Amino acid sequence: MKRKGIVKNSIVRLLLRIVKLALIFFVGASLFGVLLFRFINPPFTWLMIERGFERKAAGKDWKIDKDWKDVDEISNNMKRAAVAAEDQLFLEHHGFDFHAIEKAINKNMHSKKLMGGSTITQQTAKNVFLWQGRSLLRKGLEAWFTILIEAFWSKERIMEVYLNVIEMGDGIYGAEAAAQAYFNKPASKLTQRQAAAIASIFPSPLKWSATKPSRYVRHRQFLIRKNMRRLGPLSF
Repeated sequence: MKRKGIVKNSIVRLLLRIVKLALIFFVGASLFGVLLFRFINPPFTWLMIERGFERKAAGKDWKIDKDWKDVDEISNNMKRAAVAAEDQLFLEHHGFDFHAIEKAINKNMHSKKLMGGSTITQQTAKNVFLWQGRSLLRKGLEAWFTILIEAFWSKERIMEVYLNVIEMGDGIYGAEAAAQAYFNKPASKLTQRQAAAIASIFPSPLKWSATKPSRYVRHRQFLIRKNMRRLGPLSF
């Protein structure tokens, strides 16, 4: 019995050591990734790869249409439209809008159509470092990366990465690719109306159209333009 107890304790200590080492590795790797992408632009995201394989499975060509642009090369209208559409307290919070989260939870309790409460920082964390989904594990990791991003990146860098990796159509990623695909112009030249049209499809870019909007999407565009006028210029 004594020997069994010793073996059992040894196994427990080994497992705890493995867990401890795994935790240290994860923290170190996540810190390294966040610090790396503070200075280096992410070359791709897991969503881009996933969508590419989905296109191949559907008999389509592989397509990842993206063209990275520095934040100064993206129209202020596009930045303001993103904030107006997705996260109006972007410059004020530290990664989480708890009022929006509470509102989303309350609405989701009484509706089959899920409502998101994610900030631009949370969406950037998900887009750059994680996979798609709504599991508790992914949400927990999203919160962890959100904290790191807010700690080590500026708001300007967060906006730059966000507007360069977000999905904006079938195989279309980032503001530059979207501006070229929908309006045949660079992202630096987007008007207020055009930027609002692109931002209006952020929640469902594979189903909604920036140039042929449904009545619901047109209403979203109207609200985004209204919020853009109320927000005024952004100061990073």
